[in-house]
Amino acid sequence: MIDYKKELNAAQYEAATTLEGPMLVIAGAGSGKTRTVVYRLANMVQQGIAASNILLLTFTRKAAQEMQHRAAQLLGQSAGMVGGVQGGTFHAFAYSILRMHKPQGYEGDLSVMDSADAAGALKHCKDTLGLGKGDRSFPKTQTVMGLLSKARNKELTVEDVLRREAFHLASYAGDLTRISDTYRAFKRRHALMDYDDLLFELERLLQSDADLLAYYRDRFRYIMVDEFQDTNLVQARLVRLLGSGHNNVMAVGDDAQSIYAFRGANVQNILDFPDMFPGTRIIKLEENYRSVQPVLDLTNAILDDAPQAFRKKLFTRREGGPTPHVLRPLSDLTQASMVTSKITELLRTYPPDEIAVLFRAGYQSYHVEMQLGKLGVKFKKYGGVRYSDAAHVKDVLSYIRLVVNPLDLPAFQRMASLVKGIGAKTCLKLYDAAQKADRSVLKKACARFPDLQHDLDMLDALRAKPLTPAGLTQAVIEHYQPRLEANYPDDYPRRQHGLEQLVQIAASYNDVDLMLSDLCLEDPATDKGEDISAVTLSTVHSAKGLEWSAVLLIDLVEDRFPSRHALNKAEDFEEERRLMYVACTRARDYLALFVPATIYDRSGGGNTPANPSPFVRDLPAHLYEDWRENFTGTLTRRQDARPVTVSAARTSGPASGGGRQAEQGGGALGNGGRPASGYCTHKIFGRGKIIQHVPPDKYRVNFPGFGLKVIMAQYLTLE
Repeated sequence: MIDYKKELNAAQYEAATTLEGPMLVIAGAGSGKTRTVVYRLANMVQQGIAASNILLLTFTRKAAQEMQHRAAQLLGQSAGMVGGVQGGTFHAFAYSILRMHKPQGYEGDLSVMDSADAAGALKHCKDTLGLGKGDRSFPKTQTVMGLLSKARNKELTVEDVLRREAFHLASYAGDLTRISDTYRAFKRRHALMDYDDLLFELERLLQSDADLLAYYRDRFRYIMVDEFQDTNLVQARLVRLLGSGHNNVMAVGDDAQSIYAFRGANVQNILDFPDMFPGTRIIKLEENYRSVQPVLDLTNAILDDAPQAFRKKLFTRREGGPTPHVLRPLSDLTQASMVTSKITELLRTYPPDEIAVLFRAGYQSYHVEMQLGKLGVKFKKYGGVRYSDAAHVKDVLSYIRLVVNPLDLPAFQRMASLVKGIGAKTCLKLYDAAQKADRSVLKKACARFPDLQHDLDMLDALRAKPLTPAGLTQAVIEHYQPRLEANYPDDYPRRQHGLEQLVQIAASYNDVDLMLSDLCLEDPATDKGEDISAVTLSTVHSAKGLEWSAVLLIDLVEDRFPSRHALNKAEDFEEERRLMYVACTRARDYLALFVPATIYDRSGGGNTPANPSPFVRDLPAHLYEDWRENFTGTLTRRQDARPVTVSAARTSGPASGGGRQAEQGGGALGNGGRPASGYCTHKIFGRGKIIQHVPPDKYRVNFPGFGLKVIMAQYLTLE
């Protein structure tokens, strides 16, 4: 028999041995969530619950298989009893039912398309409608697929998704809606479903067939759902549909780690679970088995101001450990040097694969990549491609390489390929003519391809000027901008950020040749994808579920972390806070937070002051060591730090409405006592006129050039 009291801590034991009634397990980071589910699964089988009556829903097939395998190992000779548990993803579960009970409205035998089949069907619908022909700016099929999937999973209109996340494609809203409608009809006519259809069609089937719903409720009398904070709206409704009646539903998750709203995840699902299932027992797993206490003290503090529903304090039995560091470099460029210096220092203690650099967005690691490359430190990047592998960066570098070396064939081929109508054979012919100075051939080609003439004229002009690396790079990017928008219409605003970083990288060089060698030369081992021990560079989203001995978190300034898009909506701001929490809880031993004092601004041609991230600014000072970079490049520890005084008027960002167990408080500007008229200033939109006070803590403001915006009071400075 398994000694559950000996194997589990008190909270885990309660969760594993409570088998009847609804239960919500709030599993803090590193608190043994999987272990708890495994022991509960084993206990259910030991207590005589038939495996066929148990439904285990996870977000990956691997997770379900691992849980069942570990439960089988615990049970030993009774292991075979676990095999009857239906475990897997929501989508696999939905398909298992739909293939036996085909929903109405589909003709013939039902088939589920993979992503390639779905893309082909969508392209067929687009071509049938005659949309996008001759329009190079029309979003590509994969982009359309992503937008329609996002609209489906978030249960929004296509227009809403474009307005929120792809404003540069808003002019195509009507066309994309037509494609969506045609695609939906095509699937029904041919008895096809794609990945997103499965959950909605299962819901429709269960709602329309009371007998079938009753059958599955009776069959799956015990339901366990992993990572409940990542469920979308339809997944939560399915859990409620299947669990209502017996109410033996255990949801496991952590509202503080809900960071996938962009995929459709809705944190409100886990917050509302006690309302979905009245009488829910709430159990909190707060003992952490990963991090040292100084790291946990800091991560607990990140959530202190969150209007979350389920308060918890992580603790550990791991004694000692270094105090986290807050390092304040002079700029985001010197930040890269500080990060690589810290990595070099950490490599004396940890192997490379125990060190990670985390960031909010993929482009933020570019400077670090450059510095690591110079030092010969191998790294692997997750969440965004390596900087020098990005297509738009390669495009710009091809121009720069041709300025330096007019006979650079690969660069000429890449530049020429950007001109519509020039293929591989024509490119080689033109290169040969350029090499031999055959003006007649070049003249004919330029007459046929005016864009090529424009490119060659630009290169000649740049070769005649004594430009710095930064000046040369700036000039090339300005020339390339129309190509960027034309060739990458789906996401050129994101790529533009990368090119802005390239100008800053160039500004750190006095020699173009040296800059090109650092950018273009790759480590052969890394190129081949060999399994080497390397430092990890990762977006925070890609780091979820992973851990390292040492974690360095960079670019902790406003507009980067939190992102500028999160400053106008309370729910977006709070997701950024949770993202910060997830990032910091990846660290086992050492945590460093980098807060550059200035950020490069390409439009202004220099560095501009940066405001520290509110998630750092609001941390009590006794929880970290504060180090500041001097003009000499040395670091000085600030000895005069004092704990932050918390008040209702703090500027940590917007606070949404509270919930169960939430501590509520509003900003001073949002609680009355101030006139809802006059003028104010916003960091992004500038000066505007206040039109209306929107209780409790927002204002509707008219900003010239931007129109009406509803802004959290904390982000406005009243005049």
